[in-house]
Amino acid sequence: MRTITQGHTGGIGTAQGQGTNRQKTEGLSVLVKSMKTPFNPVTRRQVLQALGLIAANAALASGSHPEGTSTDARVNDDVEYGKSTLPVGVRSRRVETNNDGVLHVLEAGFESPGRPCVVLLHGFPELAYTWRNQFLPLAAAGFHVIAPDARGYGRSASKPVAFDDSLLPYSMLNRVGDVLGLVRALGYEQVAAVVGHDWGGPTAQWCARLRPDVFLSVVSVSTPFLMGASVLPLGTAAKHAVRAPEIDIEKELANLPRPRKHYAWYSMTSAANEDMWHPPQGLHDLLRAYYYFKSADWKGNKPFPLKGWTASELAKMPTYYIMDLNQGVAATVAEHQPTPAEVVACQWMTEADLQVYTQEFERTGFQGGLNYYRIDGVFSEETGLNAFSGKKIEVPACYIAGSSEWAVYQTPGAFERMHEACTRLTGIHLVPGAGHSVVEEQPKAVNRLLIDFVRRGRVT
Repeated sequence: MRTITQGHTGGIGTAQGQGTNRQKTEGLSVLVKSMKTPFNPVTRRQVLQALGLIAANAALASGSHPEGTSTDARVNDDVEYGKSTLPVGVRSRRVETNNDGVLHVLEAGFESPGRPCVVLLHGFPELAYTWRNQFLPLAAAGFHVIAPDARGYGRSASKPVAFDDSLLPYSMLNRVGDVLGLVRALGYEQVAAVVGHDWGGPTAQWCARLRPDVFLSVVSVSTPFLMGASVLPLGTAAKHAVRAPEIDIEKELANLPRPRKHYAWYSMTSAANEDMWHPPQGLHDLLRAYYYFKSADWKGNKPFPLKGWTASELAKMPTYYIMDLNQGVAATVAEHQPTPAEVVACQWMTEADLQVYTQEFERTGFQGGLNYYRIDGVFSEETGLNAFSGKKIEVPACYIAGSSEWAVYQTPGAFERMHEACTRLTGIHLVPGAGHSVVEEQPKAVNRLLIDFVRRGRVT
């Protein structure tokens, strides 16, 4: 695996049962044949599901299984979703955080008391299930692994969140309170590492920035380490402050020859939830295309540094980040629906995995996750965070992303300036063969990096 490693000095270097299977296949053949009758025409979704089942059985027959997943047919009744896919040894639990909320968590390594704790925070649109391939390897390495469905997601949401519901529970400070309340409720005064992917990344970063006495190390996956709050300027009372003219990037994007808009601003609108929740192609196909489009499977993901925060530079990114002005998410990803053959070839997101996501988001919608953009999106200030202006992350930190991940560069200059946010950034790793969903696309590589980082952090 090629990785880019970067130490705190700033240097960067490169480091280089045959009968049973026949019965299953015959049963699937019957299923495919039975899907189309004169009164019941076959649908694209049914074809994809059947092909996914065939691929899954082929993998079972060949002995090929993603790391950390179950290799037998046992049902895991200890979990609230993913009963046929989450391995035995992972269980669900509902925990009162004492922060005005109850979180559903998946955990592993709970059998032995006194283990060091590792917390895994998912992003959008994801679930605790996103970490399915990390639970058992991290538990086998000696850790108690805890992954919550974040506030507004999955089984932590008792009902769909409405656009007009209060945004305050989704503030960054309250999300840190959720994580802190969770680990304290579970009996931990300290956490060996907090790991966050996508939107879980900023939450993990703020956990480490605000409570280094609790969160002893931090890993940000996909989202670069950011200063997080505007640095309040020095010496402005002694001289007349000259402010640089603000760039109306939204207006500039809309005025391009091909009019565009930033996905983060679209995510703040009242239309975004309905567009994703009830799309013309159906939620299953939307999620399939969404995950595919941002992965290394879509060969158009060839990220590179952008020269600056200008419309012409931002427009070089794919349309899942810089959308066409008159399209929503549903129409955007529909243009990149994977073929049936590509679905069958996708071992990191099987049809059984996709069904877990589909069923959970069918129940909750997306507004809970979209509220994260609305209250403290990448481009808006949040009340209270300026009090921590200039405060850096001072615990050991590690950054992991896929080498085909555009999030590395979507905020121009952020990747290159991560040392300004962290005083002890001990590693930067770009994992080949992965895009946005690196923890799912390349779990073995990610697991090795996580275990090595946390173990080294505990030694030092």
